[in-house]
Amino acid sequence: MKLEQNIKLAVDAIVFGYAENKLNVLLIKQKFGVLKNQWALVGGFVQDDETLYDAVNRELREEAGISVNYLEQLYTFGDDVHRDPRFRVVSVAYFALVDSTKFSLKADTDAEDAQWFPIDELPPLAFDHEKIIATAHQRLKSKLQYQPIGFDLLHKEFLFSELETLYCIILGKEIDRRNFRKKILSFGLIEETEKFANKKNGRPAKLFRFNKSKYNRLLKEGFHFEI
Repeated sequence: MKLEQNIKLAVDAIVFGYAENKLNVLLIKQKFGVLKNQWALVGGFVQDDETLYDAVNRELREEAGISVNYLEQLYTFGDDVHRDPRFRVVSVAYFALVDSTKFSLKADTDAEDAQWFPIDELPPLAFDHEKIIATAHQRLKSKLQYQPIGFDLLHKEFLFSELETLYCIILGKEIDRRNFRKKILSFGLIEETEKFANKKNGRPAKLFRFNKSKYNRLLKEGFHFEI
């Protein structure tokens, strides 16, 4: 049977950042083509000689000037054959969690600009990227309750109240802060430091840090994280 196929393979990156009590998404502005000046996720076509993972990392460097330590494959988007107005494209999406305050964005190649946008204040997006972001956001909400991934969005040292607020914002609801604190501390995964946060008003509060090596060790012993 003769195979006639003209499908292009792409990757997209949903990079979540957190700053000033807002969950943000990294977007780039298209520089060329029929979608010029439209905002979109970082992404592009996979080259013949590279893996999917290499492709998404290359696009992050080229379009936003950043690199991330960890990317998780989210989903493959291609059921809508008209998701790209130019031709048939199947995209494999990855998502990442970063402390966005540590990054300096620099648009390059086919990106006119790169910016962080609050997830509830996104501009009109190209392709089906609104759907992709919604899928990634739902995955984030789910994983937050069975993996300690929220620490990736915070500074290395943080106030406990900042961790509580992070959970409230991502989950989109208020939490029982007393029970939350009790449960988190019972895991023994965060350590109180001897440092205090600079607070203009009120009693100075100590900073905490996440012990990732202890978490990885406990995982091997069958530890189950659940909020």
